[in-house]
Amino acid sequence: MRITAVEPIFVDRYLFVEVRTDAGLTGLGESGAWGFLEASAGAVETFARYLVGQDPLKIEHHWQYLYRWTHFRGAAIMGALSAIDIALWDLAGQHHGVPCHRLLGGPTRDKARVYYHVFGRTREELVRGCVEAKSAGLQRGRPPDPFTDDPRDEPYFQTHAAKIAGAVETVRQYRAAVGDDVDLCIEIHRRLTPAEAVVLAEGIAPYRPFFYEDPILPDNFDAMGEVARRITVPIATGERLHTIHEFAMLLARGAVQYVRPDVCMVGGLTGAKKIAALAEAHYVGVVPHNPLSPVSTAACLHLAACIPNFALQEYPLGEDRPPKSEIVTNAPAREGGYLRIPDAPGLGLALAPDAAARHPYRPREVVTRLHEDGSVVDQ
Repeated sequence: MRITAVEPIFVDRYLFVEVRTDAGLTGLGESGAWGFLEASAGAVETFARYLVGQDPLKIEHHWQYLYRWTHFRGAAIMGALSAIDIALWDLAGQHHGVPCHRLLGGPTRDKARVYYHVFGRTREELVRGCVEAKSAGLQRGRPPDPFTDDPRDEPYFQTHAAKIAGAVETVRQYRAAVGDDVDLCIEIHRRLTPAEAVVLAEGIAPYRPFFYEDPILPDNFDAMGEVARRITVPIATGERLHTIHEFAMLLARGAVQYVRPDVCMVGGLTGAKKIAALAEAHYVGVVPHNPLSPVSTAACLHLAACIPNFALQEYPLGEDRPPKSEIVTNAPAREGGYLRIPDAPGLGLALAPDAAARHPYRPREVVTRLHEDGSVVDQ
């Protein structure tokens, strides 16, 4: 069996990659480069010059070859490598007639616990969303952050006292609304300084968050480690990281209690499983990042199936309705607070034949939030 084509395919806000073979099998993957999908598609086309004519089952060899040949990294390149890697695992599963997780060590569980996104412009909307998530059978919910999800075109200003007090009160109301039957995953979106992150963590600790996600910018591992040492709330981070080496440095500093590898960014299933093993050695759980399409969800589920330290799966809104439900065939289905681990060969799904035609590509705008004084705000 040989690879005959490697094609990047834009659909809606996503970049998929199909790897085709002379045996009639097609593997499907997805890039997690998010705002740089055009650049990631270019990297896919570059990688294709090597891949066409190769044996698709030499997955680790191709991963190492493509990762190491130029000595350069980054989101666009790693998103491309991730999409190709996922597609090759999909092909291997189809070739052997088994789901991907069977080739990665076999299942450790039958289903994966999920958490649901809650959005809102006001505290009342966010609290109501938590209650609705509980009513839908979800035992975990993630409000976007305790500061409300304001539009990026609105200038920002809050005093320190108002920011911290308001966020603590919001989390208090989340807990009061759902009781202890729901775990709260508190997303901060990297918007605090280390000093602010420590103060806020102290304030929300009585309400027992499941984790405190990205309290500060993730670029400085020492700073994240310092925050972790000064608080009692577990930190979740890692969605912006690209390599096992970055995760190793994060873990070595005790800076994280739940790693958040994006399977479509860290080198696919090959890279994500290695990161999970590093985390296991540090008694750290894995919460795969997943803001993308059902292809990403399926890849995450195969990872969740084959690792012992899986903790929770991010489950984005809209997978059960258009456009997401029309992008693929046989998307993973939610059963209450869980997603069933796929048991069909490969990933267990395929790109719908008319997906690109029905849902043309929508590139992301370059826009971020500004402070009232005109400076850039992290949100």
